[in-house]
Amino acid sequence: MVKTYETITIEGRKIKLSNPEKPLWPEAGIRKIDYLTRMIELFPYILPHAHNRLLTTIRYPHGIHGKSFFAKNLPDHAPSWINRHRWNDIEYALLDSLPTLCWLVNLASLEFHTSFNTYDREDYPTAIVFDLDPSEGQTFEDVAEVALLVKETLDALSITSYIKTSGATGMQLYIPVGGKYPYGTARKINEFFGLYFAQKYPKKITLERMVDKRGTKLYFDYLQMWQGKTITMVYSPRATREATVSMPVTWEEVRKGIVPGDFTLNNALKRLEQTGDLFAPLLKAQGPEASLEEVVKKVLAQD
Repeated sequence: MVKTYETITIEGRKIKLSNPEKPLWPEAGIRKIDYLTRMIELFPYILPHAHNRLLTTIRYPHGIHGKSFFAKNLPDHAPSWINRHRWNDIEYALLDSLPTLCWLVNLASLEFHTSFNTYDREDYPTAIVFDLDPSEGQTFEDVAEVALLVKETLDALSITSYIKTSGATGMQLYIPVGGKYPYGTARKINEFFGLYFAQKYPKKITLERMVDKRGTKLYFDYLQMWQGKTITMVYSPRATREATVSMPVTWEEVRKGIVPGDFTLNNALKRLEQTGDLFAPLLKAQGPEASLEEVVKKVLAQD
């Protein structure tokens, strides 16, 4: 294929867009130029959640059906105007401007994963995150069922929680803590809840790390939330045939039976214009609720 180029100017920055007609999500009818348009539209919603977080992308140079690779280090040819932060000898991009997003789109970065903490508070995650990961043979309905069981317990403890689709097969549940607890404490909290739910629902939930030993139980991944690890960023697209997007949803929507395919690059903006940013409260949290503090005291007292 002969490469074609189109130079675009975004907020004063010139970006050379290669092969703008290349299909990235062929089944969803999304070419690179379409992808660029969709991400520019979503950027006002993406920016607050990407702010000051170390960024890892997954690049698909030939679209979702081609080979892919994780990209942590900024390449040598990255423009000098891209803000960055070095941590553990890796130079991470900071997704803090529209030109940076457009430059990443040109690289066919189709998925965006961010750290649990902001780079300036590297030992303090901003939320407790329950990563609910289905095992082979499970459906999204199984994931939603477990998410609702978890919420039932949290509600009984007067702990507020927020939920999003991963955009793939799982869901992630967030409890805002305002960056109060270091990772060591946050991990203990997550493990406490994981053990509790696995014991309460032994036929539905497992903490087993070995995939082939999980059976058809949902994996409660309390280990993922750690320094240097990442989570699918809210509003990130995913490399699925439908071009799904990791989307915050209401608990009522979970009860009614939403599925990941309900939220795609082709309809995300329309939804957000109707619902607003359902994860905005996570950005405003100054600290954990008193109800969670009581749980934390009990967890730490067990040490």
